[in-house]
Amino acid sequence: MAQVKVFYDEAAKTLTVWFGNPADEYVSEETGEEVILMKDRNGKVIGFEKLNFTIANSKQIQVAFETVVA
Repeated sequence: MAQVKVFYDEAAKTLTVWFGNPADEYVSEETGEEVILMKDRNGKVIGFEKLNFTIANSKQIQVAFETVVA
């Protein structure tokens, strides 16, 4: 079963989502939309970070996932 790790840093205002092993990060690429993609050595995206992310009136994040057959 695949794991997804979600981290919210309130002080830095970032939301980081890993769907691969963070230790495999080789390079990061900024998309220009305040999103940074983390990639492994093969160029596969293994996570992303959203900059300037805030949660209004709540200290909880609800995360829902949907799988799609490619």
